[in-house]
Amino acid sequence: MATIKFGTDGWRAIIAEDFTFDNVRICAQGVADYLKGSGLSQKGLVIGYDTRFASEDFAAAAAEVIAANNIKVHLCLSPAPTPVISYTVSAIKAAGAIIITASHNPGSWNGFKYKSQDGASASTEITSQIEKNIAYLTQTLSLQGRGAEGGVKRIALDKALKEGLISYMNPAPPYFKQLSHLVDIQELQHQKLKIIVDPMYGAGAGYFKTLLQDAGIEITEINAERNPTFPGIQPEPIAKNLTKLCSLVKEQKAEVGLATDGDADRIGIINEKGEFLNQHQVFALLCLYLLEVRGERGPMIKTLTSTTMISKLGEIFNVPVYETAVGFKYIAPLMIQKEAIIGGEESGGYGFRRHIPERDGILAGLYFLDFMAKTGKTPSQLLDYLYSKVGPHYYERIDSSITKTKRQVILKQLTSGSVDTIAGVKVTGMDSSDGFRFSLADKSWLLIRFSGTEPLVRLYAEGENLEKVRQLLGEGRKMIDV
Repeated sequence: MATIKFGTDGWRAIIAEDFTFDNVRICAQGVADYLKGSGLSQKGLVIGYDTRFASEDFAAAAAEVIAANNIKVHLCLSPAPTPVISYTVSAIKAAGAIIITASHNPGSWNGFKYKSQDGASASTEITSQIEKNIAYLTQTLSLQGRGAEGGVKRIALDKALKEGLISYMNPAPPYFKQLSHLVDIQELQHQKLKIIVDPMYGAGAGYFKTLLQDAGIEITEINAERNPTFPGIQPEPIAKNLTKLCSLVKEQKAEVGLATDGDADRIGIINEKGEFLNQHQVFALLCLYLLEVRGERGPMIKTLTSTTMISKLGEIFNVPVYETAVGFKYIAPLMIQKEAIIGGEESGGYGFRRHIPERDGILAGLYFLDFMAKTGKTPSQLLDYLYSKVGPHYYERIDSSITKTKRQVILKQLTSGSVDTIAGVKVTGMDSSDGFRFSLADKSWLLIRFSGTEPLVRLYAEGENLEKVRQLLGEGRKMIDV
């Protein structure tokens, strides 16, 4: 069995290969041991899941283990978005949450996320302790067998329900109430907008429709049924996976297209021309909306893979900008500490003040719609307005599959070598805190980074035009072609 390791947001593996009921139960026991060791077990635990194959069954397996440890379980009745489950943790003051989801990964994958008591992605300190518990359990079970004393505890679901150790819950109503405090839903409902929503067969299906469909707004949903194979797409809201949505927005003359990933913690935006707005543009637009339209002030948090437009907006509006490694487990603590108005990352996940310090694709979509409503601008006009303030910025990313051996070779090459110029431009700085990011004299940048959840090496680049970006990515390819 492969070692269970928590990446940037939980543990993910291929279903029936490493993602098995036995391994999910071991993970759940690792969480139970953590809760008991940290004095949080009396607060109970929320358990939710997405629309992937057998997610509800894996969630039930985890619930049986947690309940057997005399920890109260609040088990979701049906698939729910990760931000909805995360909000529930803070709403009912639970100790945390287990969420069965592989987020944006292909349909053959599933995953095990753990959220802390503030509804955020668990910190490295928490996941490290859970990993230690899992490793101890795995070793004990391997040496002594599945029935070993001090191993994985388990109580039948029906028995736990009868004894009150597990109870079912619908997390949507309190979440909807929370959103109504953050956005004027009634005002949005009466906008004359035509919207097409693509939940990508994921847990976000029906949420925008439930919130917004009323007198003025016209909402059409596509890919809204449950289909664990995610036919024809990978449930990540990026351009290559949203060609159908792009076409429909243009054909049906919709004002905007909204897409959420498999567990709805990420958002993708299509403008009125049927063109994809990349994650950096959306991040910067959401920052501009909070700063200018809502008049909010406070720090903004970005990861090292995020656009420099955030820093420029920070200078314009005189607010600090902090940078972290990739992953909301790094962003969330800083959001809480600094009372940040927004935290975001290149993946399309954004968290907001007065909500949970966690990515929320649904709230991000509502904020974007409110930006359109308050300004009367289309998405492309909003982008032009942003560029009038910070200048044009272009970005692309390339993902390449790699073996563990090649990863080590690339890592050794980048660590031992020095780079003075890239694409004929002087390198002015190199940050190796999470990958290798090269800052160039013309304010462009190139980043080479290994994924924390998948066997991938990623190349990121940003520059003042697409030609520059693609030139940088080409140089990046040469640097990893070892």
